[in-house]
Amino acid sequence: MKLLTVLLILVLGLTLGVVYLKGRLFSFRSQEPSDYAELGPFISLKEHLNGPILSEGLIYGPNGRVANSFVARMEGSWDGDTGTLKEAFTYSNGKQQNRQWNLTIVDDTTFTATADDIIGVAKGKVSGATIRMDYTIVLTEEAGGHSLNVTDWLYMTESGVIMNRSEMRKFGIKVAELIATMRPQPEEEERREAAE
Repeated sequence: MKLLTVLLILVLGLTLGVVYLKGRLFSFRSQEPSDYAELGPFISLKEHLNGPILSEGLIYGPNGRVANSFVARMEGSWDGDTGTLKEAFTYSNGKQQNRQWNLTIVDDTTFTATADDIIGVAKGKVSGATIRMDYTIVLTEEAGGHSLNVTDWLYMTESGVIMNRSEMRKFGIKVAELIATMRPQPEEEERREAAE
């Protein structure tokens, strides 16, 4: 009986180890900024997170189904190596949310960021066509008030559109994923929307 218990524990341990390695080696979390160091077009915080930006995205729940969608109006501005990125979200369920990121460029490839619903300081890395940012976010009370560990990846495309993919985890388990586009909002479109 003891031998059977030991064998079951070993099989369970091996299974969990394989699942963990598969998740680390063949998934979203396996990529590193250095993987994209030579990939262009090169992205710049000051250039590409500046001025009016329109973002549209989908949020997937833990079952892989779309749980919500959003449109966000963003406005980036810079003063030297410090900047702000204001975000105004309108979700498909009618909820609205505002966030302001306060960004500080540390050197050519690293930056930090803070916001009211972020615990501590987000750490970011710029590499080639990508930006990676890791942080812990606190959801609103109506969304459960949970603290989630987030990894954001922004990928610059040839057309100038930025693709954003984010994973949100709780206790290491993926509970949500976000896919969004971010594109400069032309001035005439911004004026037309303001007039409506």
